[in-house]
Amino acid sequence: MEFVSDFRIIPSDGERPGAFASFPYDRDLVRRFREAFPRARWREEERGWFVPGTTAVKRLDTWIAQELANLDRHADAKGRDAYLFDPLESPYLTVGEDLRIRTPYSHTIVETLRSIPWAHWDRDERIWHVPFRSYEELRLKWPVIEEAARRNEPAERCRRREEQARLGPRPASPAQLERRRRRYPVPGDDLPPVETPLMTLSWGIVVFEEIEDQVIEEKVDAGIYPHAREEPGHYVWAHWRVPTLQEIYRTRPAREAEERALGRSRGWWRPDRDELQERARQLRQIERAQRMRHAAQKDPVGPGR
Repeated sequence: MEFVSDFRIIPSDGERPGAFASFPYDRDLVRRFREAFPRARWREEERGWFVPGTTAVKRLDTWIAQELANLDRHADAKGRDAYLFDPLESPYLTVGEDLRIRTPYSHTIVETLRSIPWAHWDRDERIWHVPFRSYEELRLKWPVIEEAARRNEPAERCRRREEQARLGPRPASPAQLERRRRRYPVPGDDLPPVETPLMTLSWGIVVFEEIEDQVIEEKVDAGIYPHAREEPGHYVWAHWRVPTLQEIYRTRPAREAEERALGRSRGWWRPDRDELQERARQLRQIERAQRMRHAAQKDPVGPGR
């Protein structure tokens, strides 16, 4: 796989001038991109970053040229030599123009591969690609990947389910029980807005649907709700739901640091850009997991196997 082909720039054909940029996921690369284009926003439908402006294509071309100039041109050759000298042998790894990884779905695997520079997911082939320049990083993290893959093989998952059924269900923790109630204590004199994604100390970003009129009379668990330090009568229950991905995309990030500092004392605040992006990433992972489970039900052997 040629490095240059991993970068794509597509001029916007919508009413707003700009261009879409896509490139392999790498945390440092994304950081440098965000620093160069602070107005860029991720667009899930286009699977790319939208950079506004009539000169977006020219500015992106310049930035990519600088990134390519800083790249070690011999990195892939060195990585291939390292692989030949100390190869990984695994049923989950094949070698071609790059290193290709196909495993059962695992959140651990996804997070581990996302941390490897230049590793990216091919949705058409349903396979992970890792260039040889990242071989040393992959080799260091391979034991975690392979162990997670074996644990998520259909036969192994079935064995664990049967064992769990034999032993009986595990008792839920107090936090798990409380989360299932979908409630959150908020100050009665500082109520949050409803139907708006908000950040909370206990459950991350949620959407409050309804707020009770009656004050709380029972004792509030400070271990679960660390902001509820006053008497229970100071708070009321707000009932919440998980936000949709589109709600997260439409939410304007907060900019005032003072507002977030105040929010942490009352238990809720308007999320900033990083908090919104993290929640969107989590929701996309949930959607992908649901799609892969659905596909696995149709194909018991597992995706891509």
